[in-house]
Amino acid sequence: MSHAARHPLSWVPTLYLAMGLPNVMVGVVAAILYKNLGVPNEDIALYTSQMYLPWVLKPLWAPLLEAYRSKRWWVISMEFTMMATLGAVALCLPLEGFFRLSLAFFWITGFASATQDTVADGVFMTTVGTKEQARYSGLQGMCWNLGAVLASGLLVSLTGLLHDRLGLSWVQCWVIVVLLAAAGMGLFGLWHLRVLPPGGPSSMQGQGHGLAAMRQAWATFFAKPQIWMMLAVIFFYRFGEGFIEKFGPLFLLDDRTAGGLGLGNEALGHINGSVGTLAFIAGAFLGGFFVARRTLPRSFFILALVLNVPHLTYYYLSQSQPDSTAWIAFIVALEKFGFGMGSVGHMLYMMQQVAPGPFKMAHYAMATGVMALTKWATGTASGWLWSSVNHQYVGFFGWVLLLSIPPVLLAWWAPFPQRQDEPGAQGFRKP
Repeated sequence: MSHAARHPLSWVPTLYLAMGLPNVMVGVVAAILYKNLGVPNEDIALYTSQMYLPWVLKPLWAPLLEAYRSKRWWVISMEFTMMATLGAVALCLPLEGFFRLSLAFFWITGFASATQDTVADGVFMTTVGTKEQARYSGLQGMCWNLGAVLASGLLVSLTGLLHDRLGLSWVQCWVIVVLLAAAGMGLFGLWHLRVLPPGGPSSMQGQGHGLAAMRQAWATFFAKPQIWMMLAVIFFYRFGEGFIEKFGPLFLLDDRTAGGLGLGNEALGHINGSVGTLAFIAGAFLGGFFVARRTLPRSFFILALVLNVPHLTYYYLSQSQPDSTAWIAFIVALEKFGFGMGSVGHMLYMMQQVAPGPFKMAHYAMATGVMALTKWATGTASGWLWSSVNHQYVGFFGWVLLLSIPPVLLAWWAPFPQRQDEPGAQGFRKP
């Protein structure tokens, strides 16, 4: 059977698992790793936030990916690259200069992951028909988030088990876990060598030099109606969430004397990874059904509210500092549920309003690059905000509530230049 003829169920689940795992390793798990190894919160926020830059910058090279090689070649090459770079991260951790060295290899992992994101979405959009895209979109999001569960849930919990029950040092725990993540990426690469279709040919191929194709992609992107307002909506939609994503795990881990909740890695992996991500998936599925019944233009403002109002949960936790782990898990799950349901609107807005056109893969990458710019900006600013409130979590999460107001206002004013005559959602994908 040819690659193109293989059933989507043979490759869609593993493709999106392989996208979720390294993204969360770089964006979330790295911060927990450095926290365990004694790096200060300000340094964690500043330096790990810079690792979002590959997703910010990927529009610069996304058009070139359209012009050269098959999408399948790029996906598999990046998976084996990430196997090597995550392995290098693990080998750096026992060294004296582990922080700088591991950051460098995490950076390379980020560039490979951002490239893989672009071409994997391209494989899906150009191989699977429009009707089937709606059918499999829920599976996409579930598998991407299962990759997140594997990274931020099971692997983080495993470090807690190794440290607390077997007495291994944090360095030894993280060497083992990061090597497991590297092995996982290698297994994904081997499987996709066997089953992944090549993806459809790009409209850029045969149009001359790659740089000319890139100029055309950028020119058509900024010629879209109301593009600057749409980009503002994309940038601010998850602005408040960006601060929680960076400091939420640090807050859950920090000692109660420092204003945190004093959880261990095992509990954090269970709450912030497994329970939280499952709540995200449930919210995302509900958001997909909600949009399918109402259409995106009629749902968008409500979804923005659903995403931003639950930021109250972290403000409540920082004030009350509850002792019950089960209660903490429930409160965090509420926030993740709202994030999951609200993020449906974000992804569909980029897919249905910004991406349509002859350079769909490149334009979708440009839109998600703006989304990544939000993560970079809020992650970087979170360290400054943390210092400005004198390391007080109540003040920090109070500011997050204020910063969650502009996204809701912009969602109310969001333009919808692409007509949607029929109800129905393309689905959701990654956070």
